[in-house]
Amino acid sequence: MTKADLHKELYELQDLTYRDMQIKIIPTINPESVIGVRTPELRTMAKELLKSGDYRDFIKELPHKYFEENQLHAFIISGIKDLNECMEELEKFLHYVDNWATCDQMSPRIFKKHKEVLLKHIKKWIRSKEPYTIRFGIGMLMEHFLDDDFDPLYPEMVAKLRSEEYYVNMMIAWYFATALAKQYESILPFIEEKRLDDWTHNKAIQKSVESRRITEEQKLYLKSLKVVRPKFL
Repeated sequence: MTKADLHKELYELQDLTYRDMQIKIIPTINPESVIGVRTPELRTMAKELLKSGDYRDFIKELPHKYFEENQLHAFIISGIKDLNECMEELEKFLHYVDNWATCDQMSPRIFKKHKEVLLKHIKKWIRSKEPYTIRFGIGMLMEHFLDDDFDPLYPEMVAKLRSEEYYVNMMIAWYFATALAKQYESILPFIEEKRLDDWTHNKAIQKSVESRRITEEQKLYLKSLKVVRPKFL
């Protein structure tokens, strides 16, 4: 499939109402780069490209022109079954990820079978200077290492991160909110000891309180741990 054919197919699937919504909720992307193709349609296209093998020429051509091409690229990487190929293509693509949607919707299924290899890459990703590479690393740690593979050293890694980037700090907060729901006793000291910066600390508590997996008693206690900024007279 040529680029022209791909662009034609994407525009045939265009939904302008959906496009307007995407532009509002993903403020970091250029509005002119958004066609307006719904996620299920893009996932179907990715599956078809993976099945035919035609995806290889497409993923070599970076950067892409359209947001939907980045989404398609992310879904293709998520479906690659060979670990080495998946990781190689992921490392190339991460440099071009420029928004939370592409970052968060990219989740290679092959990682479930290779946790040890994944963890080594996570440790490298969260030390990156690129915000969405850091966000992706935290997201993978949240997705794969909060259940049976949990280790208290992992939240330690996340708690040490400091960033001026909103989308990095939001992912840190999301990580700790999810971690509280799954590993409450192990994670609570990070909140009690205020190991995060004030904004991220409060946002993690907010997200936790919104969760149905946190008990009412736990929610009340977490609310009491919020950082209250002093009011200047």
